[in-house]
Amino acid sequence: MKIAIGADHAGYRLKDVIVPLLESLGHEIEDVGCDCSQSVDYPDYAMPVCESVVSGKAERGILICGTGIGMSIAANKVPGIRCALVHDLFSAQATREHNDTNVLAMGERIIGPGVAEEIVKVWLSTPFSNGERHVGRVNKVMEIEKKFNSRS
Repeated sequence: MKIAIGADHAGYRLKDVIVPLLESLGHEIEDVGCDCSQSVDYPDYAMPVCESVVSGKAERGILICGTGIGMSIAANKVPGIRCALVHDLFSAQATREHNDTNVLAMGERIIGPGVAEEIVKVWLSTPFSNGERHVGRVNKVMEIEKKFNSRS
């Protein structure tokens, strides 16, 4: 699977842990940065990841900032992105099974590298359930997106 990954200054150290994990699992990586502790703006890293996912260049995306909140907000502004902020294994599994998320957000200041690695493994290995109720709910979310995007 090709995975796009990006982080801001508050998440780059965790990104540097996750990238080798992804490679060890056999995934192809598109790393959009950042690679420093100098203050940067999280939307500048969320957008290339999301653009890669919606264009089909990458199948999934991973975003990391201090809390994961800013990245997830920015990501969910992009039509076609369903980003979940996850800090535990149950949520990592549920968001794939129930919401068919295509982008994962995490916070380096919230979780440690070991938990983050396990979250990534669960999130990547869990398929969407395709259950009728979940498909219907995801479709309703996409309809909301279409409604508000048609106003611009």
